[in-house]
Amino acid sequence: MDVAIMGREFCVTCPDDEQEELLQAVTYLDKKMREIRDSGKVVGAERIAIMAALNVTHEMLVARNRGDFDTEEFKRRIDRMQAALDAVMPEQDKLL
Repeated sequence: MDVAIMGREFCVTCPDDEQEELLQAVTYLDKKMREIRDSGKVVGAERIAIMAALNVTHEMLVARNRGDFDTEEFKRRIDRMQAALDAVMPEQDKLL
């Protein structure tokens, strides 16, 4: 399936039963990255992505510490998304 993050297109393989969750993750990440970019404090897609990852991780840790977060399910979902991204990133890099 094709997704866009900050205007860049990525082709990601994803099981049919997880597509909605992937789209939610893409939307959330895109929003976070655009907020960071628009703040003007961070320049460059790689730095923006790292700051977004730190922000999302912080949110996850806060939720986990409150006890309203299923860490194991979150890890499984992240592992599946990471595998899907790892599968397509070499192809995406060739396009740039």
